[in-house]
Amino acid sequence: MASVPPAQRPAPPPRECGSFVDPFQVDPALEAFLQQASTLLCRWLGQAGHGTPLPGLSVLPVVEPEAEGLASDRLLADLQLVMEGAYNPNHPGALAHLDPPPLSASIVADLICAGLNNNLLAEELSPSLSRLERALCAWMAGRFGLPEGAGGVAASGGSLSNLMALVTARHHRGLATRGDAVVLCSEEAHVSLIKAVAVMGLPAEALVRLPVNAAGGLEPLALEERLARLDRAGIPVIAVVATSGTTVRGALDPLEPIAALCRRYGHWLHVDGAIGAIFAFSERLRPLLGGLGLADSITVNPQKLLGITKTSSLLLLADPRHLQRAFGTGLPYMEPSWGGGHQGEAGLQGTRPGEILKLWLGLRQLGLDGMAALVEAAVRRRSELERRLRAVGGLSLCSGPLHLLAFRPEGCDASVAERWSAATRAALLGEQLMLSRPVYRGFHHLKAVLGNPHTGSEHLERLALVVQRSLAEASDG
Repeated sequence: MASVPPAQRPAPPPRECGSFVDPFQVDPALEAFLQQASTLLCRWLGQAGHGTPLPGLSVLPVVEPEAEGLASDRLLADLQLVMEGAYNPNHPGALAHLDPPPLSASIVADLICAGLNNNLLAEELSPSLSRLERALCAWMAGRFGLPEGAGGVAASGGSLSNLMALVTARHHRGLATRGDAVVLCSEEAHVSLIKAVAVMGLPAEALVRLPVNAAGGLEPLALEERLARLDRAGIPVIAVVATSGTTVRGALDPLEPIAALCRRYGHWLHVDGAIGAIFAFSERLRPLLGGLGLADSITVNPQKLLGITKTSSLLLLADPRHLQRAFGTGLPYMEPSWGGGHQGEAGLQGTRPGEILKLWLGLRQLGLDGMAALVEAAVRRRSELERRLRAVGGLSLCSGPLHLLAFRPEGCDASVAERWSAATRAALLGEQLMLSRPVYRGFHHLKAVLGNPHTGSEHLERLALVVQRSLAEASDG
């Protein structure tokens, strides 16, 4: 590369540059601002265990900008108010949702990503990050058993990954103009598929939801029967979606028989592994996901268990060239790609931040052993809580082999389940334990997500005691 003479420092910048970082020297004002903000965040994270997962009060600062821009002390004071009203996933009792505490390396990478302000739209806007994204997606695809040459793209959440997978499948199968095409999935598949069908301009009935077995997984015989019926009727299938980790109980669809049916009928298989695919990083748990590598596309969300800061979702394809074919526009306003193609042509999103940085740095911090330890510990916590609740008795438990567990009083009607779950959730919050309250098969349940590494046996013991007390009070009432 040719060298150029160093840039000369220009005259003092105009007033409108005052809030930007000096490009010619280390900016002491920025250093001080970041240090103060870092202290604020570290204190918030470090005091998490002394409060509650869900704040009791949220005070909103002034929203609209003032005529004159604010100094850093005012900005940080307003920021503090917002932080005090935020949900706190770093609390040991945060067991309600698929939102774990953040990895320290992922926090750091998020900061660097913001400072770099690169754009994954095109290579010249993100030279190193574009290469990093392609390489990391290829590595992840290989770990999941996809064939050599597999890869993908990062996306802003699993809903977008699922949508892009279905759009890609429809394009690949030449069904873009077929209004009668359908998508098949289980009745417990994620609601993002409903949105995806709507975005694709298809009627609601284009999402064909099939029965599940007692374990919550898609019934292969029901899938086979429906595929045969569709084939006889000449109705085209965009894709079959198998779920690896349902939202309420963490059930797994049986991938190998589903993949065999897809091969027989020539259909695209997409695996929504937003919750469960990451468990393939454990040698011990990987057999649960047998057949994952047979998919045409996979959604995986490292943000749901590994502590990668939001958002972090990947869409992986056995043949990533299908992404370019489905979404490529040529980007006529950009210079041609000199490497593996512009990442803005590999999916629905154009402008994107370099979020791959926090996934890459977070995984490097954990290492393969650390990833396996995280997912295996989550399963152990679920098993421990399940044992404790079974010992309590009087509960109907819904679970799978992952780290989710839902429960309600056995033998009650829907109205009793609704009242009990609301009262018990309130009692648990009083003990600084937060569970969610989903409706599952017509009944309100309490659901625990056991992916929080700060949660110990003492928290699970206290949870079981609160539930036991709540059942006794309901029985007395």
